[in-house]
Amino acid sequence: MPKPLDGKNALVTGASRGIGRAIAQRLAADGATVAIGYANRPDAADQVAAAITADGGTAFPLPAPLGTHGDAAALWAAYDRRITAHTTRTGVDIIVNNAAIGRSPDLHTITETQFDELFATNVRAPLFIVQQAHRRLHDNGRIINISSGTARLAMPDIMAYGATKGALDTLTLNLAQLLGPRNITVNSLAPGIVDTDTNAAWLRDDPDAQAWASSLAALGRVGRPDDIAGIAAFLASDDARWVTGRTIDATGGALLGV
Repeated sequence: MPKPLDGKNALVTGASRGIGRAIAQRLAADGATVAIGYANRPDAADQVAAAITADGGTAFPLPAPLGTHGDAAALWAAYDRRITAHTTRTGVDIIVNNAAIGRSPDLHTITETQFDELFATNVRAPLFIVQQAHRRLHDNGRIINISSGTARLAMPDIMAYGATKGALDTLTLNLAQLLGPRNITVNSLAPGIVDTDTNAAWLRDDPDAQAWASSLAALGRVGRPDDIAGIAAFLASDDARWVTGRTIDATGGALLGV
């Protein structure tokens, strides 16, 4: 039986763990050939690719350290070398800009270097990944930028991180306008608090933190990576062909009464 993403090529950055891993696995389950972008954990990326292969999908690890000049060009050069070993179709159909520095110091302690690193990884890299993908990206393609609920909620302790996600949403809006004539959709997907390895230290083993985080969401629980992956799969599919330039709230209804 045909799958919704049969014959499609996908790149997911930051896919060796957490939300990126869940998205990569879901896109592969839906039929896509998936490049597992990673920065410094080749072992973890290999495990994701192996798990996808064991489930009958197609995936390969792709070294993709971000945050320095030339990072996007290096990523796509590696992609071009590796994609042909896994499919006869070149180019890319789905780009998921997920890799990011996930937190930031507060106003009183953040340094200029930390600020620059945040924007280089969370904003500059996605912009140039799309720029460098332009000749590789097929018509009717999909770009999904992983934003955050912090772009619309005041959270002063991590305000610089939130600012990067607000900037990413602005990129989404403009890229949707620019690429619309090619039937390429561009959307942001904004999770709230999700139970990932990144949040494990303060969330996973602390019942009080779990209760607090759950209380923020109208749906009464903390998000899971597969919650976000399901929405990403929809945005990547033909069913979402008439949705572009939008930021999709995936917070479980966080702070709706505020």
